[in-house]
Amino acid sequence: MLDLNEIRKLLEARLAELLKEVREIDSELREPVDQDFEERVVELEDDEVLESLGKAALSEIRHIRNALERIESGTYGVCVTCGEDIKEGRLKALPHTDKCINCSR
Repeated sequence: MLDLNEIRKLLEARLAELLKEVREIDSELREPVDQDFEERVVELEDDEVLESLGKAALSEIRHIRNALERIESGTYGVCVTCGEDIKEGRLKALPHTDKCINCSR
């Protein structure tokens, strides 16, 4: 049986980590660009990587917030696509998932 309080704590802890990560990425992306052309090229490449990491973090944040809302509404663990219960093992491995394994394929 799933312990929703434990899952909520895990989700909230991960959410805090991701929010911190996004703030750090945002701070780095706001730093002034170096005037040296070669340095600027390297910085722009680094910025592309940071932007990609930021987008992934924002996506996970959205999924986690949705999972927390489902816990509050009592619909956590139910597939949003087919309405079947999501297997406990899947929820333990990916606590913010909103789909069963069949619907996620």
